[in-house]
Amino acid sequence: MTLGFFLGMRHATDPDHVIAVTTIVSRQRSIRQAALIGILWGLGHTITILVVGSAIILFGLVIPPKVGLTMELSVGLMLILLGILNLSGIMRWITETVTPTDYVHSHLHGHCPEKHGHAENATPLGWMDRTFGPLSLYQVLRPLAVGIVHGLAGSAAVALLVLTTIRVPSWAVLYLLVFGVGTVAGMMLITAAIAVPFTFSENRFARLNRGLGLVSGLVSLAFGLFIVYQMGFVNGLFTHSPRWVPR
Repeated sequence: MTLGFFLGMRHATDPDHVIAVTTIVSRQRSIRQAALIGILWGLGHTITILVVGSAIILFGLVIPPKVGLTMELSVGLMLILLGILNLSGIMRWITETVTPTDYVHSHLHGHCPEKHGHAENATPLGWMDRTFGPLSLYQVLRPLAVGIVHGLAGSAAVALLVLTTIRVPSWAVLYLLVFGVGTVAGMMLITAAIAVPFTFSENRFARLNRGLGLVSGLVSLAFGLFIVYQMGFVNGLFTHSPRWVPR
């Protein structure tokens, strides 16, 4: 199971995963919020891995080549969309429009302020306010949805790999869960690390910050087009003889 955790962390470093979260994190101004985005991505990925992978393990689900290639293709289309949104500036506009600029936490107490037994920012609710307050519903759902799509593309390969090494279905499903936890941890660390140059350059080097955002958008767009070409034409999704090997 320990091996599954570290394999999950390594899985988080796959190029398409890193490119997708880089495109999202490039517009974040906080390393903590970036790490939270990584956690949400990992949760979405784990949900799909568990659902699809468990169906393959427990019920012998067989994914047809066209369906498998379509799941892979969805990752390419998503990367293209993220790249276009980033390059066009729509992502920044949405973030600044739907994110509250001033988030105020207040709660009533049955005693006078001078008798307040704890600092406002020391309460669990205050911590949640500081952590989740700046994130809108859009910013929460976006990495979650991206993680779900990525999970679709990799769930079959992970499940088949587990089946070759673990014969007991219940243990195989537990392995998937541990693998998912490792993916969450790995992506949290990756997004936090990616956010450092963007956060550092936000106020100090505005031109560099815009350049980093531009590069992330271009890479996402180019890699998405490459995946679409690979799945659609090389592997034959757009032809009558599709060839798909889960990987």
